[in-house]
Amino acid sequence: MNKRPRRNRKSAVIRGMVEETRLSVKDFIFPIFVIDGTNKKEEVASMPGIYRYSIDLLLKEIEECMNLGVKAFDIFPAYPENKKDKYASESHNPETFYLQAIHKVKSTFPEACIMTDVAMDPYSSDGHDGIVEDGKILNDETLEVLGKMAVAQAQAGADIIGPSDMMDGRIAYLRNALDTNGHKEVSIMSYTAKYASGFYNPFRDALDSAPKAGDKKTYQMDPANLHEALIEAELDEAEGADFMMVKPALAYLDVIRLLKENSNLPIAAYNVSGEYSMIKAAGEKGWLDSERVMLESLLSIKRAGANIILSYFAKEFALLQK
Repeated sequence: MNKRPRRNRKSAVIRGMVEETRLSVKDFIFPIFVIDGTNKKEEVASMPGIYRYSIDLLLKEIEECMNLGVKAFDIFPAYPENKKDKYASESHNPETFYLQAIHKVKSTFPEACIMTDVAMDPYSSDGHDGIVEDGKILNDETLEVLGKMAVAQAQAGADIIGPSDMMDGRIAYLRNALDTNGHKEVSIMSYTAKYASGFYNPFRDALDSAPKAGDKKTYQMDPANLHEALIEAELDEAEGADFMMVKPALAYLDVIRLLKENSNLPIAAYNVSGEYSMIKAAGEKGWLDSERVMLESLLSIKRAGANIILSYFAKEFALLQK
């Protein structure tokens, strides 16, 4: 045989030289949860190793991550029910702890990249990403709330805002709101192809943000649809998105590849809570090598075409590089 592919696999050195896809700590954004109060650290029951932090402890966690080389963070707030209402009013309250957290993190670590979440569900008494009337999610009325939220987050110090709501037209609305309020440098990472997925449950546990009634299928995408993602991508790019995201990641690698091949914008993928928790749970049971499967899963996301990976494994990956 003249052709023997195994010759390029015979040693670790040769395998390293011909390796086609490589992961780096620079690829990651670490999603992290913040709560009100002081000296609080609460483990998310369905996400082993992931915690909700009060602002003082959040700063310590971010410092640890920065020292490991993880420099980008997506901060999500967990609010009690008494702070929620139909119109997510707390989301743009200047005194709210989430905006204080963004400001404190950015002022303490100016070199960090801070991403924020733009959606109503953490603040909504209905648990939906938009205003609910008679069981329907109101699109255009929701944009007004999202605009106030995005401007407040930008004023607090956000580098990137992440509209995760899946309302039509929100990228153009938010871009205009940011620009007219003096935040032309703030980026938008659109949740371009966010699917109505069963992989989100641990995240909803972390924020206590599950819908009180109905589901999110009228605004999040149908898992059966691939090319519909191109429609969303075309709109987001035209409306001014700086990055496009696919969520979840592992069950939608084909969508990541499709967007990568059809857009020049950087593509992000969210390795979501359910994907994290499955690997952790199986590892705890001894059913698989969780470290090996973590690395294989992250590599598959990068190989599919993601420039950026949002993952709860970011810190764990960084620790392995030391």
